[in-house]
Amino acid sequence: MTTHFGFQSVAEKEKAKKVAGVFSSVAEKYDLMNDLMSLGLHRYWKAFAIARSGVREGARVLDVAGGSGDLAREFARRAGASGEVWLSDINRAMLEVGRDRLYDEGLALPIIQCDAERLPFPTDYFHCVSVGFGLRNMTQKEAALAEMQRVLRPGGTLLVLEFSRVWKPLGRFYDWYSFNVIPWLGKKVTGDEASYRYLAESIRVHPDQGALKSMMERAGLEDVEYFNLAAGVAALHCGRKY
Repeated sequence: MTTHFGFQSVAEKEKAKKVAGVFSSVAEKYDLMNDLMSLGLHRYWKAFAIARSGVREGARVLDVAGGSGDLAREFARRAGASGEVWLSDINRAMLEVGRDRLYDEGLALPIIQCDAERLPFPTDYFHCVSVGFGLRNMTQKEAALAEMQRVLRPGGTLLVLEFSRVWKPLGRFYDWYSFNVIPWLGKKVTGDEASYRYLAESIRVHPDQGALKSMMERAGLEDVEYFNLAAGVAALHCGRKY
């Protein structure tokens, strides 16, 4: 079986290794590159996701592929001392960056390295599960969504924040920016042009807004809706488990 790694077709078992190489390479400069690439907009997109989550005092939250901990930090502030917020990622280098950032801010959250396609948590446990800019890197997206749905408790919410299909009139400029400016920034800031070329390619082969909505519904989520952000550069999908 084969799958996409950017525009390449690779064996499914090879994709995880290649994605791991990408994020191990860029982990230390990941947040800086996010700010540069999005002109800081990713912070507003994440704030919107937090606002839509409904997380409040005492909630149990799982942030999947949480990387450097942006979402987990804000969830922890909402859930409070009586809440339980887990930061998870399959990549050790990214988790170490997230752990250190959270510790620096006085947050000692439970952190676990795990595969989103095989989550080591009980069924019907979390009030909210989130994945921010991580789904497109997963080999079996449908399996990962099904796992996230499984660990949600009835009434819980799944949030998927991901790059998506931009408004068509902006497509030509967006393509030029994605395939010229972003790899150039990657080379200058991280010394890794190839990883950021993969980023641009991975967005193009990721399901669009409607297709991702359908995938979430097939995974057992209901009332699925999405919100385009920055003219569709990113989109937030929200689904409920009943």
